[in-house]
Amino acid sequence: MQENSKPTKFGHKVIAVEEHFMHTTLTEHFGGGGHQSEKIQSRLYDYAEIRIEEMNAAGINMQILSHQSPGSQRLSNDIAAQACRQVNDALAGIIAQSPNRFSGFAMIPTMLPDEAADELQRSVEELGLKGAMIHGLSQGEMVDSEKYWPIFARAEKLGVPIYLHPADPDKQVSERYYSPYDKSHPMVTRAAWGFGLEAGTQAVRLILSGVFDKHPNLKILLGHFGEAIPFWMPRIHESLSRPGGAKVDFAGIFKENFWITTSGFFSDTALRCCMEAIGPDRILFAVDWPYADNTKGVDWLKNFPLEDNVKAGIFSGNAETLLKL
Repeated sequence: MQENSKPTKFGHKVIAVEEHFMHTTLTEHFGGGGHQSEKIQSRLYDYAEIRIEEMNAAGINMQILSHQSPGSQRLSNDIAAQACRQVNDALAGIIAQSPNRFSGFAMIPTMLPDEAADELQRSVEELGLKGAMIHGLSQGEMVDSEKYWPIFARAEKLGVPIYLHPADPDKQVSERYYSPYDKSHPMVTRAAWGFGLEAGTQAVRLILSGVFDKHPNLKILLGHFGEAIPFWMPRIHESLSRPGGAKVDFAGIFKENFWITTSGFFSDTALRCCMEAIGPDRILFAVDWPYADNTKGVDWLKNFPLEDNVKAGIFSGNAETLLKL
């Protein structure tokens, strides 16, 4: 299972940093795989066969695994901590079977911030995981409130990133903003629009909250080319600089404390925008497997016109630096 742990035939090592799995230690609390198709579920629950075959076919050396939504953020307080511990132990076991091919992000019970911080530390120091992923709202709340800051304080101390990943929008948001099109076009609440708005709003709120003033070395990861923030950043920054509001260096914080990935978004236009907005050393390669195709993602970046050292950074070097691989 260790094939393809060296640079690919086109000369670049490839690390894909938002690649999903599912495990029964968590999904049993949600009644299975939710709205996932049979084909998708067969890949999410596969840890060694289809997954590695498709990695090898595309030339991907390593996946950074993260549990698919719904995450622990929708669990009740009485079971969240134990469920996270179990799924993180399971993830560590998967990684141990193929340590040259896999690493991972922890699941943490964010609604219990002190316990979440402790589980993050255990996952990093004892299990070797590389940070944590938060899936959407925590029991309906965004995580910018100061009660969640113990999580960010611990992440800063450990030097690991928190990955803000989308989840299905709040029911009231769907009813007010997306109905009736959430029925006729269900992707409008997910990858087509709703996911990006939710995760992007979490990131904007974090910047406005002041958490980066208190924790200036906090690292945040956003998928899908930064959930549109790099495109909007000049307007956001200029608008927040106008008289009448609290001062915030929005662009400065985003460029200093955020990294973004290419997950599920293989667009030349988006890549050019993001490189100009935040620089190529803040961009990490990701596929968003199994929702997006490994080969399509790798071939897209392989064929994008870039200097070789810049392309190597996006394909793997930036991930190796950020995640200490």
